[in-house]
Amino acid sequence: MRPTTDKGTPRLAAPAAVPGSEQRRTVVGLLKASHPVPAAAVTVLAALLAVASGLGAASAAEAVAAVAAGQLSIGWCNDLLDRRRDRAAGRRDKPLATGAARPGAVEAAAVVALLLCVPLSLGCGLLAGVVHLVCVASGWTYNLWLKRTVLSWLPYAVAFGLLPAFLTLALPGRPWPPLWLTAAAALLGTSAHFANVLPDLDDDLAGGVRGLPQRVGRRGSVASAAVLALAASVVLTAGPAGPVSPAGMGLTGVTSALCLVAVAGPSAWVRGRVPFVAIMVMAGLDATLLVLAGGAPTGGQVWP
Repeated sequence: MRPTTDKGTPRLAAPAAVPGSEQRRTVVGLLKASHPVPAAAVTVLAALLAVASGLGAASAAEAVAAVAAGQLSIGWCNDLLDRRRDRAAGRRDKPLATGAARPGAVEAAAVVALLLCVPLSLGCGLLAGVVHLVCVASGWTYNLWLKRTVLSWLPYAVAFGLLPAFLTLALPGRPWPPLWLTAAAALLGTSAHFANVLPDLDDDLAGGVRGLPQRVGRRGSVASAAVLALAASVVLTAGPAGPVSPAGMGLTGVTSALCLVAVAGPSAWVRGRVPFVAIMVMAGLDATLLVLAGGAPTGGQVWP
């Protein structure tokens, strides 16, 4: 029987809570606050590099788990620190700004991910683990301090540049990757920094964020991202010993054409999505070259 009022009029019962709905909202909010797309991209890149470098299945799985945990901790830390600025900017894509995620839950998730990252990293070997923890510390340093300075690019260069070393140092003999591979990865990471800022550049400026991309402006950031991605492609193509492969030449040629589109396109494109899409495609091609290069002999120092 339906409940009624004291006058006998049927009264609608309050809707019952759907079991697990609150938990699902919490999980979805946490996932969105973790910067899932960049975190997934870096984790997939690490997985491909691990396979290319010759890591065994167990070692590769542990290394990839360490990278995933580190990336999640960095993403949650970033959104936690930026929540007031995101709320002021009306960011509907930020769960902490809309109330879809609670600061306490995000803070706890960031700490747990960071704590998990430590044993996972060190499980790959002491030297490899320390190198990866330096990568993660660079990301946290960006969030806490360098994001608002002219050195905002430095954590990206350090973290991306050391990623191949984390994986090669987990191999038997603990070899360092060749210098050209480290340099190319650092160039790719720095390019990613300039590209990553483009969609939020105006909001960043309004919120007082004055990293290097914000200081050089939209056109300067587009040019920097494109030229750095092209430089990474050139290094990855010319770096390995022996003749340049046809695939390397082809990918570098496409990257050069996309760089020209991003840098020399009409002024109306600068505020549109064309340069951003072109740079993202360049980054994807560079990542492909990076993975292909990751399977080359290290040629670096082997530790006893």
